Amino acid sequence: MAVFVYAENINGVYKKAAFEAVSYAKAVADQAGETVTAISVNPTDSSDLLYKYGASNVINIKDEGLKSFSAKAYAQAVSEVANGNIIVFPHTTDASSVAPMLAVMKNYSLITNVLAAPESLSPIQIKRKAFSGKGFMHAKAEGTGVIITVSQNAFGVKENTVSGSEEVKNLSVANEDTKVISHEQSSGKLDLKEAEIVVSAGRGMKGPENWGMIEELANVLGAATACSKPVSDIGWRPHTEHVGQTGKAISPNLYIAVGISGAIQHLAGVNSSKTIVVINSDAEAPFFKSADYGVVGDAFQIIPALTEKIKAIRG
Repeated sequence: MAVFVYAENINGVYKKAAFEAVSYAKAVADQAGETVTAISVNPTDSSDLLYKYGASNVINIKDEGLKSFSAKAYAQAVSEVANGNIIVFPHTTDASSVAPMLAVMKNYSLITNVLAAPESLSPIQIKRKAFSGKGFMHAKAEGTGVIITVSQNAFGVKENTVSGSEEVKNLSVANEDTKVISHEQSSGKLDLKEAEIVVSAGRGMKGPENWGMIEELANVLGAATACSKPVSDIGWRPHTEHVGQTGKAISPNLYIAVGISGAIQHLAGVNSSKTIVVINSDAEAPFFKSADYGVVGDAFQIIPALTEKIKAIRG
């Protein structure tokens, strides 16, 4: 029962999600009495970073044609080197588009948004999120193999250093389906889907000129910033910050929602957060029903006071 894992990188640099996926694969491999083989495409980071989390073998795919991401081409490349019957992916935007294509190519089962290590390996049965995160199910995979995507911030990054070996595979995969015209990448900000703390705000902020207090709170907490769909739709904040059913689904340890009513579409993207704090002047806001902690009051008074208190505590 060989265990493989896709270690995603951005411009050659491994993401936190890659380390979480390797950590998860190591837990599965330990259950099966096997080792972990990690696969990455055109990495520049050292393979030592993957050994640190349990990968005993690292296969680095080198292919100039894969410098621009294409789900189909990446799936083909991984298919050529992954010969295990358990293949783990992080549930990132890119990786979760590669995984189903690979499942079709290999005729494997696919279990997405997994939250914990398998309950059994014969057959494989795993707890996963369902119904846009509003429920859980225990999915069972039968057949020759299974592909698993691990929900971000669900399993955690766990050090488990092993001695490892590296192999370079030179491939030439056709990537004719995708033509990249331009590429823009945000810099200087935390990856919203990987952030452990997120400060989010909605129309209760009254205008984009008031977002400075949200960003300041995020800075003192070491958090990422997010927003509701209406806020991104009217151009107050970039669409990359939109969380919800039609935006990004996130699972931080702490989610602070300021001036967001808590419509079901928004909750679908954030209800996997471990702790939810809601700040709203409307005591009847639906979000309070889903909150672990709620504060009824004026955000324009609460947020600056909260920020100063945290600064004082942290010195």
